Amino acid sequence: MRKDILSLVVGWTLILLCLPLTLVGLSSFVLGDGLDHALRAFLPPLLMCGILGVLLRRWGTHEDTDERLRDREAFAAVALGWPVVVAIGALPYWLGGMFHGPFGLLAGDIDMQTMAVGYVHSWFESMSGFTTTGATVIDGDTSPICTAAVTDCIAAQSRSLLLWRSLTQWLGGMGIIMLGILILSRYLGGGMSVARAELTGPSLSRLRPRLAETAKILWAIYIALTLAEMILLRFVGGLSWFDSVNHGFTTMPSGGYSTYDAGIMHFQSPTVEWIIIFFMVATGINFTLYHFLWLKEWFNVVTNNELQVYLAVLLGAWTVMTVNLVMAADVSSVDSFRLAAFQAASIGTSTGYATADFAAWPILSKVILLLLMIVGACAGSTSGGLKILRLRIAFQLARREISRISSPRKVHLVRMDGEVVEDDKLWTIVGMLSWWAVIAMAGLLMLSFIEYELDLESLIGIVVSSLGNTGPTLGAFGPTQTWSSLHWSSMIITSLMMWLGRLELLTVIVLLTPRVWKK
Repeated sequence: MRKDILSLVVGWTLILLCLPLTLVGLSSFVLGDGLDHALRAFLPPLLMCGILGVLLRRWGTHEDTDERLRDREAFAAVALGWPVVVAIGALPYWLGGMFHGPFGLLAGDIDMQTMAVGYVHSWFESMSGFTTTGATVIDGDTSPICTAAVTDCIAAQSRSLLLWRSLTQWLGGMGIIMLGILILSRYLGGGMSVARAELTGPSLSRLRPRLAETAKILWAIYIALTLAEMILLRFVGGLSWFDSVNHGFTTMPSGGYSTYDAGIMHFQSPTVEWIIIFFMVATGINFTLYHFLWLKEWFNVVTNNELQVYLAVLLGAWTVMTVNLVMAADVSSVDSFRLAAFQAASIGTSTGYATADFAAWPILSKVILLLLMIVGACAGSTSGGLKILRLRIAFQLARREISRISSPRKVHLVRMDGEVVEDDKLWTIVGMLSWWAVIAMAGLLMLSFIEYELDLESLIGIVVSSLGNTGPTLGAFGPTQTWSSLHWSSMIITSLMMWLGRLELLTVIVLLTPRVWKK
């Protein structure tokens, strides 16, 4: 492996991360957190990002680094770049007082072990943010700010840290390394390899001949939708600018972080809920289709097979849960209609917001939500899960194999949107689904050993939610609960599953292949 490529990609990523750290640090003055908080929380990670990024960029590269990237190097760079970004992104929480950190140790309030566990909490929150999972560990057991007198633990945190928390999800939604494509494409002929490796955001259908132009289009769509939601939440939903900005940052990447313990339930506003429903559904659509809409290529949008299945799945889940709530939970038809719509859109797109404690819903509705966690939305969207495209192709592949038995002389092809899917792509999908099952079983076994007091529903929910980057789950970790009761080792395991799930498994698993590390 050419380690200079790793140094170049990770170096540029860290340099780019300096910009959001600087902006949020400066926002401390506007948000009322003050100079001392800005220096403590944001200056150290900013310096670390800048120094490490420059060192990797200058002394970790060679004269021939600008040669064309090989896919294995791109995959490795992306996979290894994320933990580095997450580790630095955790520092504002640790240093800023959201969790127990070194300043508490210096003051004599905590011991070394508490400080170390505090960084694990910060790491978990950062990984959950950048992977857009949305699970949180902020509560009275983990945060020194949340004393008995505090009624809303999340709202009590410094506003700049809450903004940073939301911004990590917004950056992770598109893909933190996608942020550097515009720069990388100028230096590397293999910029497309880097982009292909990070499947966390919109697909890289060549909307334009050049990679840089494609990246600009996707980012423009992403920003436009984010701004539109912020404006609607502010002027139609009646939220404050702070809440509007934060929820805009966490809806579009299908993240789910909120500025309140109760999340969207805090607002008690059907108008806010319907606005968020619209944009949650929008996050689950392949972003290239928005470009087709802009070009008025309606046929490409209307005839898209995955979009049709995606909308049908959401509508079906919405309908069944509405009927189930009316009949089994004694909820009015109007409320059931709205609650089912919100939860179907939220869980189906892995956003993770909630307007009800669905962990207490009837069993049929909970099963549907669990299936939505697994399935996810469209490929090329910001949602998590296995993606409808892959599952649909896998189903067609299974049907093809059955047809081959009954009609061995017939030519059996798997098609998507009228085009034949090549066998190598088919087996890639099969491999991904197989690895997902293996990792899910391994995670379930490890967590059941550590969290032996939890019930099976809770354990399955944690695994599925982590791999699907959903956030709230079923059982003991529903939408009204945090994940703080997990053992610190379980937090590390679940955060690693978030990492695997967000990078579509194979991008990370390729690191386990010895050939990747050969020159």
